[in-house]
Amino acid sequence: MSIEFIGYIGGQHGSEIHPPSGPVLQREYVEKVARAHEQAGFDRALIAFHSNSPDSTLIASHAASVTERLQFLIAHRPGFAAPTLAARQFATLDVLNGGRTAVHIITGGDDKELRGDGSFLGKEERYARTDEYLEVLRKEWTSPTPFDYSGEYYQFEGAHSAVKTEQPIPLYFGGSSQAAIKVAGKHADVYALWGETYEQVREIVAQVRAEAAKHGRTIRFSLSLRPILAQTEEKAWARADSILQKATTLAEQRGFVRREPANEGSRRLLAAAAQGSRLDKRLWTGIAGLLGAQGNSTSLVGTPEQVAEALLDYYDLGITTFLIRGFDPLEDAIDYGRTLIPLTRQLVAQRQHKVA
Repeated sequence: MSIEFIGYIGGQHGSEIHPPSGPVLQREYVEKVARAHEQAGFDRALIAFHSNSPDSTLIASHAASVTERLQFLIAHRPGFAAPTLAARQFATLDVLNGGRTAVHIITGGDDKELRGDGSFLGKEERYARTDEYLEVLRKEWTSPTPFDYSGEYYQFEGAHSAVKTEQPIPLYFGGSSQAAIKVAGKHADVYALWGETYEQVREIVAQVRAEAAKHGRTIRFSLSLRPILAQTEEKAWARADSILQKATTLAEQRGFVRREPANEGSRRLLAAAAQGSRLDKRLWTGIAGLLGAQGNSTSLVGTPEQVAEALLDYYDLGITTFLIRGFDPLEDAIDYGRTLIPLTRQLVAQRQHKVA
């Protein structure tokens, strides 16, 4: 199976080692990063969603206007807009950008953040609502005639979208709790997990596949990582040490206080970090351990050839999408396009040829 590379478009320059400056949304920066990802050979770019962030759909719309081939993965939190309305918005965008839209469903694991947008449901209820939300979303995209829907969270009479896409819009799905896996197995086209150990990935891939099989479905898998590259392995690990030092200094300046993670994905990363900072061939948990695994925070460290080989190991475990972004966001995206992406595609092609 072919592989997919997804990058990341933020509204401004910033990372764990670069304090953001200026407006939270900068048009010129979005344009520069979008073009850089297209030139680097990424298939898609993720636009994140937070309760205080700029609208991800509108950022994707603007990024599409300055690119030709780059596709977009729009993070979307169900429950804050009617699924019928959201379905028409995504379908409209997909028609206008030439079929370059995918949606990343993030139900949300942080109760405090969710309350900022008015959601006070518990985790189990949130995933039950997401289940209904995705049922309606699909119906709105595909039903040729008006339909009714009666659920616990949503009720519609005569719902119908006049705008239809040429191809189905892919649904990516994040969430590692058992409630999340049940919904993913029923609805997701791609299940996304953070950069875990080989053992952890093998375990969760099997769980999600089994859940999808209950619904007669197959599912693809995405892994999120922060590759750290250098010309030699020694220099790559030295760069990782430098990143950890800078991140530590910046966290102290911000008065960062580590707290217990609110979601299962972060707990899984911290469980890996508890085993050590260097795991498997070259998985590095330094930033995850420092900042409490708040999101995509584990790395593969080494030369481009070494990291590509590690990605191939994950490919052998069933991963066909890699969501990669660097601690130097723009510069690393460009560098990945020079080395890591083509090397990994070559290794996968060789593996496919050998299997054939």
